[in-house]
Amino acid sequence: MAGTLHIIGGGMAGLAAAVEAAGAGKHIVLHEAGRACGGRARSYEDRQIGCRIDNGNHLLLSANKTVFRYLAMTGGLDTLTGPREPLFPFVDLAEDARWTLDLSRGRVPWWVFQPHRRVPDMRLVELRSLQKLMSAKEDQTVAECLLPGAFSRRLLEPFAISALNTPCETGSAALLGAVIRESLSLGGEACVPWYARDGLSETLVDPALAHLRVMQAEIRTQSRIGSLDIERGRITALHGPEGSIPLTDDDFVILAVPAPVAASLLDGRVQGFTAPDAFESILNLHFRLAAPPRPLGTFAKSGFMGLVGSIAEWVFLRDDILSVTVSAANRFAEQDPDELARTIWQDVRHACDPVLMEALPDTPPQQRVVWEKRATFAATPEQNRLRPGPATALVNLALAGDWTATGLPATLEGAMRSGVRAVYTLGLRSPS
Repeated sequence: MAGTLHIIGGGMAGLAAAVEAAGAGKHIVLHEAGRACGGRARSYEDRQIGCRIDNGNHLLLSANKTVFRYLAMTGGLDTLTGPREPLFPFVDLAEDARWTLDLSRGRVPWWVFQPHRRVPDMRLVELRSLQKLMSAKEDQTVAECLLPGAFSRRLLEPFAISALNTPCETGSAALLGAVIRESLSLGGEACVPWYARDGLSETLVDPALAHLRVMQAEIRTQSRIGSLDIERGRITALHGPEGSIPLTDDDFVILAVPAPVAASLLDGRVQGFTAPDAFESILNLHFRLAAPPRPLGTFAKSGFMGLVGSIAEWVFLRDDILSVTVSAANRFAEQDPDELARTIWQDVRHACDPVLMEALPDTPPQQRVVWEKRATFAATPEQNRLRPGPATALVNLALAGDWTATGLPATLEGAMRSGVRAVYTLGLRSPS
């Protein structure tokens, strides 16, 4: 198969597409507008706190088959860490309660009948919320499907906000139901948590780039494609920093850029194109300490903890860095970031001190606030209807990105799934 596959965008969707297409017979050129690939899942040297940090926190589940296949293909599997069991430590700061969600390995949920393994104070009748979410209609919100009680407040609500990056009052119940069908409903074997041991780039980006170079793919950073020429139902040229790149009839394009960028290139030019136009932010805070904290119990085993009754949802411990994630952060857009950081640090101290050998300081020696203003599309029923599939009206163009119609919210699994589907949509690989 002659010709070139141009992949525009070096985030997770673009990298997954490139890895999938490598070896299929076309020369691959990956165009990334920035200095480094990875998009919202990469590491970088931060001068403010003087160390390497991730631009976000990502927790993988063993059910994320596309991500684990990608890691197997690129050699990144041995860069993951986690408890190797379906364990999730939690603390409820509002009610000063601690527990570890300890899921049964098999599909039969024996854990719900054992109080020491489940959410404290939950009632078995509250499990109906899971069924309501998995059978939700397209226009229903998460809040409409949740039964009141501890199970919703202490697990399903924080899980929904993390998975959708959208408040429960407006978030799509159908999208959350899709996540539950692919994870919790399959039992603990599908819910073993994993995360990058050393950094997101070391797990998700660097091994992929090394693999692509071995496969003789061409990686072009700082290669922003600013416009496209469209004639006779196909893309005929790309315009980048070095000028025009004409395309032959044997060339194909996968557009794996954020939704606003895709809209700027295609809106009004490609029949039937739509894209989400409302977005939610994510706030990540990195607190660097004078020495690595020494955790105890399941916090030591897991390396992370879920927070209930806090502004933040998760805290991750990596060496001397405590990293905190605040999802659906548009609600805090008018607040002072430094004041937010002070409040969150007190929550972190309250959550972590009882499970550390030494208490945390009153104030962190160094901190970094990373606010991704357009982290994901707002996962509402209305926005979900605007998500396009991979195929377009142009015969040599496919779309990829976590904002496309993957059936999932904007997750790593969804992003990579979209990249793989784009390759198959163009016929560059055949289903096995």
